Amino acid sequence: MMSVGEAAKVCGVSVRTLRHYDAIGLVKPSALSEAGYRLYDAAALARLQTVLFYRELGFPLADIGRMLSNPGFDLNASLRDHRRVLLMQRRRLDELIDLVDTTMKGETMKPIKTTQVDIDKAKELYAAEAKERWGHTPEWQAANSKNLSPQAELTAAQEADAIFAAFAGKVGTSPDDPAVQALVKQWQDHISAHHYPCSKQILASLGEMYVADDRFTATLDRFGLGTAQLMSDAIRVYCQSK
Repeated sequence: MMSVGEAAKVCGVSVRTLRHYDAIGLVKPSALSEAGYRLYDAAALARLQTVLFYRELGFPLADIGRMLSNPGFDLNASLRDHRRVLLMQRRRLDELIDLVDTTMKGETMKPIKTTQVDIDKAKELYAAEAKERWGHTPEWQAANSKNLSPQAELTAAQEADAIFAAFAGKVGTSPDDPAVQALVKQWQDHISAHHYPCSKQILASLGEMYVADDRFTATLDRFGLGTAQLMSDAIRVYCQSK
């Protein structure tokens, strides 16, 4: 048996990642020590290695979970969907490269403004996955009951852009800085107002996904390198506060 720290070191991941995998049921510890610490045996480590292999290919955690739990999983269909996601990620990486080039030249970054086309593409790519992962939750039902008009969706998305841009402007600032913490509260309120009731527990899970899921990281870092990490760190501080 290995402790969570030993397992993380052997497999080249962070302890936070293992905790996240445990929380979502992807890689559960084999047992708990008398003190309540996670322990991993050879079988758990083998499953973890499989997960990391598919993560290296860029598969979303939800797809990996389905592959490991369902022998009849349609891998070819998943690969086709995954290819579309990779093409979208490539476009975002190109945007990040342009951002780096712009920053090196000392030029002003062109503001990012979500369009209706962006919203429609995101729905096409992620709607089915989101429904499968969260369709049973009250938050999902609340979000769908809002039935926002296209204009309301666009307004909400562009308000989110402004919040992300504000976080990007704070990269390099401590996550517990009052101004950064105020942005976390603003983001939580935005989610609650436009999507679903966002408790601290839900917000904490989102913060973990911002750095655990490459798609979230790429999306947020379009506003400035390090945006996703700052948001994740700041959300953790916010959710741990009384």
